[in-house]
Amino acid sequence: MAARKGKGRQAVRNGGWPAWIWVVIGLVIGAIGMAAVMRGGYLPITRKHDGPTPNPQATAQRGSEPGVADQAQKKPSYDFYSVLPEKEVVIPDAEISKQAKAESGNASANTASSPASAGSGTGYLLQVGSFPSASDADAVKAKLALQGFVANVQQVTVNGQTWNRVRLGPYKSASDLEAVKKKLTAAGIHAIALKETQ
Repeated sequence: MAARKGKGRQAVRNGGWPAWIWVVIGLVIGAIGMAAVMRGGYLPITRKHDGPTPNPQATAQRGSEPGVADQAQKKPSYDFYSVLPEKEVVIPDAEISKQAKAESGNASANTASSPASAGSGTGYLLQVGSFPSASDADAVKAKLALQGFVANVQQVTVNGQTWNRVRLGPYKSASDLEAVKKKLTAAGIHAIALKETQ
């Protein structure tokens, strides 16, 4: 009988209910709480978004209507070649190498017939970037300075847009241009070679 009294005392201390009843009560309360959360939209996943509502009576405009043509013309287009003024020409790497070899051959023959060294008013430039923001251009210029390159920032206006160009040069020969371009590439900096005519 003493064993029975011990069990009775244990049950009284816990409120008189066995542990499995507390587990069932906890599960029921949790299920009710979860149902309330899901139904009330308290979770971000279950909330209805306040986006635009569909209009079943709306129709799409045809391409010939004036509103559509105006929208297509307002779309900005950024073409690198249209940003450069007409007096600059982008030089491919293969042409730079070819010109540098020709200059070294001309220097050994002691003839100055290359366009850059003949004084025809041309020069070579390296453009590292062109930015609408002057602070971005200055940051690139500072990065170049840390690498040992002397750059300048040229501000130009093209089609009403102001651009800040980070450039190195001018270089009188394609050989000089090629040497600096190789150093930039080795430093992980991409540059575009330009031939500027004046």
